[in-house]
Amino acid sequence: MADEMPDPLDVLGDDERRLLRRAPRPGWQAPMLATLTKKPFSDERWIYERKLDGVRVIAVRSRGQTTLWSRNHKDMTSTYPEIVQAFAPQQAQDFVADGEIVAFDGRQTSFAKLQARINLADPRRIPATGVTVYLYLFDLLVVGDADLTRLPLRARKRVLRTTFEFGDRVRFSTHRNTEGERFHADACARGWEGLIAKRADAPYQTGRRSRDWLKFKCVRDQEFVIGGFTDPEGSRQGFGALLVGYYEGNRLRYAGKVGTGYNALMLRDLRARMDKIAQSSSPFADPVRERSAHWVGPELVAQIGFTEWTSDGKLRHPRFVGLRTDKDASEVVREQ
Repeated sequence: MADEMPDPLDVLGDDERRLLRRAPRPGWQAPMLATLTKKPFSDERWIYERKLDGVRVIAVRSRGQTTLWSRNHKDMTSTYPEIVQAFAPQQAQDFVADGEIVAFDGRQTSFAKLQARINLADPRRIPATGVTVYLYLFDLLVVGDADLTRLPLRARKRVLRTTFEFGDRVRFSTHRNTEGERFHADACARGWEGLIAKRADAPYQTGRRSRDWLKFKCVRDQEFVIGGFTDPEGSRQGFGALLVGYYEGNRLRYAGKVGTGYNALMLRDLRARMDKIAQSSSPFADPVRERSAHWVGPELVAQIGFTEWTSDGKLRHPRFVGLRTDKDASEVVREQ
């Protein structure tokens, strides 16, 4: 690494520099969120990135100390110490960067594989999981004392690329220009989650779900709120199926039961978590006609894969992927 890092803002033109504002001391900022769309498109005014199946992270470095925050402002620093260590040799001392922490199953990013690391903070147990994690950075909000959020995306990416020396653990999230439909077909053929399409001239909208960022999915999945479970049958332990739903206004709508995708450890862990928030009445606004149903407070969020929605608003062939601790239950709605 060079003895002195060049100013990453040198890559900006005069018009771009006029959009900069002075930033306060770097700290957590609510991330910009993408909106789901069913129609991939191609447009020279947009760029297209791989949709990663991991955990969103806001990486903050202030006065040389790095903190990793989840999208809902939970400190994940002790969960991913190798990512923190990877920032240590970087010369940038103050920044706020946006990215995704992932684990791989073969060539695919896998939220299910990452489950072994989520919420784990014991430095003795982390290596025992055998799960290697990586951070892909795709945006930069602050560097030094400069607030970049008013800059167009292409300019922010140029600054991001020059701010860090990317290596094995911390990687730059690459993109393609213009050809969204071709890239989406390629992504689906490779078994990826999908793509994120981003308007190239758009500013960073902190804490907002925007149509300047759009999700093209190859697989159908989303978060659901756990509202109950059924008894296990046969030799199964823990529970039989989760009863899940989503919010429509203030009402928790029932979306169906999820009986597959669990290993023995997850069955026991989830049952223990649900027993702590048990309640006597159903949290769902709709009737749930399941024998041996037990109810829980709508606090836990699960990632569920499925093939489609049925005509009566239920999930077809749902499977459990993992628990999400980076999203509040009140934010879970049916993605359209």
